[in-house]
Amino acid sequence: MVMAERTVVAGVDGSEASARAAMWAADDAARQPASMQLVLAYRAAGHQRDAERLVRELAGRCRADQPGLHVGNEAVPRDPADELLERSATASTVVVGSRGHGAIRDVLLGSVSAAVATQARCPVVVVRGQVVSGAVVVGIGPFRSSAPAVEFAFAAAQRHATEVLAVQAIPDAYLLPGIALDERRQEVQEQAETRVAELLDDCAGRYPDVPVRRVTTDQHPVEALCEQAQHGRMVVVGRRERSSAVTRLGSTALGTLHHSPCPVAVVPQEVAQ
Repeated sequence: MVMAERTVVAGVDGSEASARAAMWAADDAARQPASMQLVLAYRAAGHQRDAERLVRELAGRCRADQPGLHVGNEAVPRDPADELLERSATASTVVVGSRGHGAIRDVLLGSVSAAVATQARCPVVVVRGQVVSGAVVVGIGPFRSSAPAVEFAFAAAQRHATEVLAVQAIPDAYLLPGIALDERRQEVQEQAETRVAELLDDCAGRYPDVPVRRVTTDQHPVEALCEQAQHGRMVVVGRRERSSAVTRLGSTALGTLHHSPCPVAVVPQEVAQ
C-alpha cells in the first residue's frame, strides 16, 4: 500500500448517510490517486469508545471496496466543523454527508456541512441525492472567479471518464435595471459568451479527453443547475470570498446544496485542482 501525496478527508458520524459519503470519497480518492483519512469528531468524552469503533469499521469497509487505497482513521474529541476546517488547510478535498442522525448525534448535521462548505480552504463535496455515472455539471457565473470551479469539474470528469456540462444562467433579474429591454442585453450576453469560451477552451486544452457541452439559459442559476443535474454525477459551484461570513457561500451555492439531486462540490475562488 503506497501513501499518496494528496489526501481526501471524509468527515463521518456513524450514520449510514455519512457512510455513503465515505464510500464516495474512497472511490474518488482511488481515482486521483490520493490517500484517504476518515475523521469522526465527537463532543462528549463518553463517546470515545463508540467513535473509535465506528470509524475503524467504516475504514474497513472503504479498504474492502477499494483494495490498495491507503485509508487512515481517527476519532477526535472536538467540534466537527472546527476539526474539518482545520484539516481543509492541507487536504485536497473534504467530503461530508448532507446531514447525519447516527449513533453519535449532533455530528455532521446540516449546519456542520454548511459551515465546512462555507469556510473550507479546499474544495468540499457534500454527498447527497443519487450517485450516478452522468456528467459533471458546473455552474459558470459572470466573473473570472468561475475558473477554479471549471478546473475542478474537468479534473473530476477526467478521472470518472465522463463529460463536463457547463451551465450558464443569465436570467433577466441578474441584469441592470432596464437592460433586459434594450440593445445592451445583447452586448452583455456576448461578453459573457466570450468569458465562457475562454474558460472552457483553456481547460479543454489541458484535458483533451474530456467532452464538453454547454447550456445557456435564462433560468435562475439554482433551477438551471438542479435541472441539468437530474442525471449528473456531481454539480460543481464556485465560492467567492466575501467579507461577511453569513453571505460567504453565495445564494447559488447555498441553493444548490439544498436542492441538488446529486453530490455538490463547492470550490473556493483561490483553489484550482
